[in-house]
Amino acid sequence: MRRAGTAFVALALAAAACSSSSSNGHRQITVFAAASLVNAFDTIGKEFERAHRGVTVRFSYGPSDGLAQQIEQGAPADVFASASETWMDAVANSPGVEARADFARNVLTLVVPASNPADIRSVADLAKPGVKLVLAAPGVPAGDYAREILAKTRVRHDALANLVSNEIDVRGVLQKVESGDADAGIAYVTDVKTAGSGAIRSIPIPRRLNVLATYAIGTVAGSGDPTDARAFVRYVLGPGQIALLADGFIEKPA
Repeated sequence: MRRAGTAFVALALAAAACSSSSSNGHRQITVFAAASLVNAFDTIGKEFERAHRGVTVRFSYGPSDGLAQQIEQGAPADVFASASETWMDAVANSPGVEARADFARNVLTLVVPASNPADIRSVADLAKPGVKLVLAAPGVPAGDYAREILAKTRVRHDALANLVSNEIDVRGVLQKVESGDADAGIAYVTDVKTAGSGAIRSIPIPRRLNVLATYAIGTVAGSGDPTDARAFVRYVLGPGQIALLADGFIEKPA
C-alpha cells in the first residue's frame, strides 16, 4: 500500500526549493528518514555538521512508505533511511540507491496510558471487549510489524476489531495513547524511551511474538551532492551508532 499525505507532499516541495549547494560554496544534503529516527538522527546531523564544516543536513521525517513514494515521484532526496527493507527495495528499484547498508535494528512494545485504564498486561488483552486500540496504518512499517505480531497470536481478529485509528506514523500512535484517546498501541521501544513525558508506559512483548525491524540506509541515485551523501551514510554506520544505541536501537547487523 503506497500513499503520500498532504503534509509529506508539502515537505517534498519544500525540499525541492533547496539546492544541494549554493553560490557561496556552502553545501546542503537532504535526508529522508523514518519518523522513529527523529531523536537519533537530529543528534547525528549536528555531529556530522561539526565534523564536516560547510555542510548542512536537512531532514524530512515521515513514514517510510510515504517517503519512498515521494522519492519515486522525484522528490530531491540525497539519502534515504528506512524503517523497512521493503521500502528501501522500492527506492532501489526506482530511482535507485547506492552505498546501501543495514544500520540499526529495533523491536516493538505495547504502549498504554500511565494509568492503564483498560488494565492491559499482554498482547492477548488487546482483544478484550471495549479496548480502544490504535496502530500505525498498513503500509507504514510500524503498522505492518504490529500486525505481524498480532498474526502470531490467537487474538488477531478480536484485537483488530478493537482498532479505532490507523495513524500515519508511529509518533501518531504515541500521541493517541498519551492523550487518552486510545487504551493501547504498539510502537517501537525507541519511541517510548525517548518520549519522556511520563504519560505512557511500556509493556514488553515476548520475543516469540515480537518482530525484529531492520533499518536500511543508502544514497539516492541522482543526488545533487553524492560525495557528502555517501559521507553521511558512512557517519551513520560509524560514529552515529553511539546516538542510535543511546536511543535504544539494537546494534546494527554484523
